[in-house]
Parts: sequence; structure tokens; C-alpha cells
Amino acid sequence: MMRRNYKIYTAVVLLTLCFVSCKKDFLERTPGVALTEDEIFADPAQAARFADNAYNYTITKYVRFNDHRGTVSQASDEAVSGNSEGTVTSLNRGLYHEHATQASLNDIGDVYRRMYAGIAITNKMLSKIAIVPPAPTATVPIFDPKRVEGEMRFLRALSYFELTKRFGGVPLVDKVYEVNDDINLPRKTFAEITAFILKDIEIAVTKLGTDADYGVANYGRPTIGAAQALKARVLLYAASPLNNPTGDKAKWKEAADAALALMDGRYTLQTTYGDILNVPNSPEYIMIRIKGNTPLAGEMMQDFSMSPGSGGAQGQMNPTQNHVDMYEMANGLPITNPASGYDPQKPYVGREPRFYNNIIYNDLPWQGGKIEMWSTLQGTATVYGKDWNPGNITYTATRYYCKKYWPEVYRTVGGSTTLLNYVYFRYGEILLNYAETQNEFLGTPDASVYNALVLLRARAGIAKGTGTYGYGLKDNMTASEMREVIRHERAIELSFEDHRWYDIMRWKIGSSTIAVPMMGMDVFKKTDGSFTYTPIVLGTGFQKTWAEKQNLYPIPRTEIYKSKGVLTQNPGWE
Repeated sequence: MMRRNYKIYTAVVLLTLCFVSCKKDFLERTPGVALTEDEIFADPAQAARFADNAYNYTITKYVRFNDHRGTVSQASDEAVSGNSEGTVTSLNRGLYHEHATQASLNDIGDVYRRMYAGIAITNKMLSKIAIVPPAPTATVPIFDPKRVEGEMRFLRALSYFELTKRFGGVPLVDKVYEVNDDINLPRKTFAEITAFILKDIEIAVTKLGTDADYGVANYGRPTIGAAQALKARVLLYAASPLNNPTGDKAKWKEAADAALALMDGRYTLQTTYGDILNVPNSPEYIMIRIKGNTPLAGEMMQDFSMSPGSGGAQGQMNPTQNHVDMYEMANGLPITNPASGYDPQKPYVGREPRFYNNIIYNDLPWQGGKIEMWSTLQGTATVYGKDWNPGNITYTATRYYCKKYWPEVYRTVGGSTTLLNYVYFRYGEILLNYAETQNEFLGTPDASVYNALVLLRARAGIAKGTGTYGYGLKDNMTASEMREVIRHERAIELSFEDHRWYDIMRWKIGSSTIAVPMMGMDVFKKTDGSFTYTPIVLGTGFQKTWAEKQNLYPIPRTEIYKSKGVLTQNPGWE
């Protein structure tokens, strides 16, 4: 079915927007092309390729902050980067302006430019749909104007959402500008852009098809389900504390209803959680970008995720002890609960199954051997295991690697290929969105809130245990207690999938999650082969700062300077 795969369709004709910092380039009226505009839109095949080019500007990678070695996860409390180069340490210190102006791939400046580049294509296509003629002999329409409009409105809505969740209100570009038009546009408010997004989604839902309407040749295009999932996420962010300071319950209700619309049986949880990113088909996928089988050498996993001791080059995706400690025991109790059975000297025994799906830890059996992240003494000399060396920045800083980005099947020996999908929307997120929004709306969690969490925790493999709902969920929770449970569940279920950092921002909880010591684990191998485990505070280069201004990114300074005073900066970033 279509929703289970995502393919980037690259235009055959030379359709290239200038991808530089100047706003007048990426908001240009007519993208530079090899064919004339009249020739493109007079030919349904060329028009379809023009429309497909908009997909090239969507976000398709988890690694964005620092070219191929920095990810959104490393900005949050999920992980740190063992790489100590300036772009990483400046990010840790909250010096975002250095990232906002980079020309290389990053989550601030690059995303700002990329989204407007895609918006320019969608605006142009929407303005030309009516003049594209039908193909005279095609049995299946080469250019289906209804579907193309649905796709363009969806992609425009998605692009604006990616902007608002990072920057708040932004300039609204909703048409094709002529040569002499003034494009120094002021920022609209978050509420105004959100209303615009929702209007585009409303139209998209009426134009797009269902999953069953799309054949293999159309894998990757948004369906009605994808549009509804985007609506649920947009409304979740709009109802969150950052954008809803008064706690307006009507906003929470609207968001809960949007999530509930997807809980009608169209999608179900995948049976196994462990391969959620690396299967080509899943009943849980609502919209993904499937990378397909590509050579491992030079890919993100080898250069970024894999341990150098196992054939990797830059094993910089290092989950923190902060994140590891969030994983409960298999009985659903937190490790801080004396009844949980947690043993700090056997910290990786008896944890809930998602821990083993997401985290690579010391002494884990791996690819025919074991992960070695220990130090030991041989006489007076300190010796290190093959997967950790404190004198080499290509090794983990925390004694953990990210299994979600490095499934065991992927190895350098034998010319392995990779399949690591970028998930836009999956059903697990919808359940969490519903639980959060319904809890906030009701004020006291009801069975529907509990049941959404039960589905996820049962799928994870947590023991059912006792109680009305079981799975470690306390009966009769208050809304505040349930809120913390839901936030914890999001941190685990959606770990390393581009959610945690933005959740921290929209919840405004950076002071309690980022402005705390970033921790790792010291592992010492004793002469009898057993290990001593001691949590440690990481070095100063791995510590992070937080200020309230970080709830939003700064508008890239280059855009501020070019606007001649029209474009205002986010508070605190002036």
C-alpha cells in the first residue's frame, strides 16, 4: 500500500531553485529551468515533473545539525556527540546563530531556506494547475489536477509547519510574486500561519486519495491519512504550553478530535517495535520516506552511528545516561522504584524491551562478538575495549551507541546495504498525540487515555502486571501525573525519531531536561571479566545550556539583514 513507502521524485527537466541565502532567490517568481514556463505547463508530463520536484525540499534525514555528524537528538537530552568540533560545542552552548547562517546542512538556516524553496514550487504549481492540458492518449492521467492540488497543498502545509515549530510566526508566501513586487514581507503570527496551514490541509483532504487509491508507481505521495496526521500534529503544537499559554481547553479538544479521526482501524501498531525504522512495509506507517537499499560505506550509519571498533568511522550518536535511565524495567516500574528490581551493578538486566531495541551498551552480544566499552589495567597500563577509547573523538563519549540507527544486520563486512526510513507519521505517534491532548482536555484521564498507552506498552513487551489497566500504569492518576507518564512514554516510544527536541521546546521544559548535567557511564573490567558500572558527569564540552529564548530558534541573521528592518527577530536572539 502507498503509505508504507516514500520515494523522492526528482524532476527530469532541470528544475532548480537557487538554493542560496538570498530571500529573493528562493522566493523567486519563476524557478530557473531549461524549458520555458509556457513549455512546461503546456505539457502534462513536464508539469507533473515540476510538481514532483517539490518533494525534494522536504526533510528526509535525521542527521541535520552538523552535516553528517549532528542530529536533533544531540540537541536534546537524548544524546551527545563525541565530536568536539566548534559547530557541536557552539550548539551545546546555545549559540544558534552560528548554525542559523551555515551553508551546510543544519536544522536552522538550511531548513528555513529549504522550506521556502519548496513553498515557491507549490505556489507556482497551484497557480498553473488550471492551464495544464490533459494527455490525449493516456489511460491513466499523467497529470491529475485534483491529486496534484492535494499534494501541493499538503506539502505547503507541511513546510509551513516545519517553520512554525522551529521559529514561531514567519512570513506568509502564498502566491507567485511578480518581478516588481515587494517581497520584504513581515512575519505573520503563529496563529495566522497555523490557520493558513489548516486551510490547506482541509482542502488537501478533499483532493487526496486513500491508501488503496495509490499503486506502486505512486508510493510516497501523501494520502488522506497523511493529511489528517499532519493536522493532528499541527493542532497538538498549537495547543501546547508554548503556543497556548492560557491553557485553552478548546484547543486541546480540537487536537484530540484530530488524532481520534485516525484511530478508526485504518492503521495499527506494527507487531514488533525493534525494526520500526527499517522495514519497507508496515501497518503502522502513515507516511515515510524510504531510502531503499544503498551501500553502507559512506552512509550515515557507518560514518555516524557505527562503532569504529565494528567498522564505523565516526560513532558520534551517543545516547546519554539521562536517556538510558528513563527506560523502565520489564515490569513497567521506573528504576528509581525500590520494587522495580533494578540493580545498578547490573544496569542492563531486566529492562523493558524498547531499551534493547534502541540502545547499544557494554558487553552486548553483537555481530558475532561483543560490544567492548570498558577500560582495564594491565600492570600499570590502561587498556580499552575495541568500542571505546577516550583519546579518540570517533568513539562514544557516553559508552552507548544508538541501535535504532544501527541495527545489528548492518555491518561493513561483506558489502552490507542499509534501509533506514525517515518516518513522517506513524500510528504510535497518533496514539501518543491522542493521549496527551485528551488528558489535557478532560482534566482527569479517562479510559481512552489509559488505553492508548496500554496499546503501546503492550506492544513494547512490558509485563501486564496488576491494576485496572496494568503495564505499570497507576490507577486513578491525576491529570498532572498522567501528563508526566505521557511525556515519559513519548521520550521512549519516539526516541531518536525527531520528536524529543521539539517536545521539550513546545512543553517549555528545557530547564529541567537540558540545563541539567549530561551523564554517561564509566565501565571498568575486573580481572575476573566482570564489570563495575559507575554513572559519571560528562566533560564540560558535552554539557548544554538552556535559556527560555531557546523555545524558538532565531530567524537566520542573513534574513533579518536583507529585510531592511521588516523582518523581526525572536525574543532574546536580537
